[in-house]
Amino acid sequence: MRKNATILLTLSVAFLLVSCKKEITSITYSVVTSTSEDYYKESDFPVETCISKSISAQIGGYIEGLPASYSDHPNKKYPLLIYIHGTASRGDGSMNSLKEYEQTSVPKLLYLHQFPANFVVNGKTFQFIVICPQIKDWPYPPDVDALVNYCIKKYRIDTKRIYLYGGSMGGGGTWDYAIDHGSRLAAIAPMAGASWPTTEKGKKIAKSGVAVWAFHNKNDPSVPSWYSINYVDYINKHNPSVGAKLTLFNEDKHNCWKTASDPGFEENGMSVYEWMLMNHR
Repeated sequence: MRKNATILLTLSVAFLLVSCKKEITSITYSVVTSTSEDYYKESDFPVETCISKSISAQIGGYIEGLPASYSDHPNKKYPLLIYIHGTASRGDGSMNSLKEYEQTSVPKLLYLHQFPANFVVNGKTFQFIVICPQIKDWPYPPDVDALVNYCIKKYRIDTKRIYLYGGSMGGGGTWDYAIDHGSRLAAIAPMAGASWPTTEKGKKIAKSGVAVWAFHNKNDPSVPSWYSINYVDYINKHNPSVGAKLTLFNEDKHNCWKTASDPGFEENGMSVYEWMLMNHR
């Protein structure tokens, strides 16, 4: 009887060991090795280049700001930031004209290495591809759309992170493009935007889902601040997924974009660029 019990115990232990062995060998181990390039940090400023190339009837060239090691990260896609200038920087996109444009506004930030190489938002590091088209007359929506398409084809663009901003005429072009093509954008920042606001325009922007942060000088003598005030009011009355917001500077001049587009300017601890990156499709 004891012998049988011993045999039975031995068989039970053996069965248990075999069962455990089978169970252990059936476990699948996952070793997480991140190959993502999303978190790399640039060690140098964006590379600024003047490019004379016809994109549309209104765009004959542009200034490009590429992350310094763009070519070293062939699998990475980048947020696209398009800046549209005001009337004073209009030109045909020739090299001489672009060299003049290079000394103003956002292109000047790139030229002087004052545009940051990295932006950290929610613990994630981003670099922009910055494109500053030179406009001949007015940035009509079809022309801006042609530029967006061109950029997506030429560069490695994260199409969920396309941002548009501009001052005066460029701000008006920003509003106008968002009315017709807001669903292509993650966020816009019109600065003293020269576009007439209407309820219907506000409704279209609200329904597109694009985030809006508008800027204006309170006593702007060229484009009245109520343009931006009314646009933001009209958008918010139509229940946008992200509430539109407005910053009014207590100034009596037209140029609010010098402050608003300065990477050092912050509101609630955030620059316009960091705010943009908070938004995506």
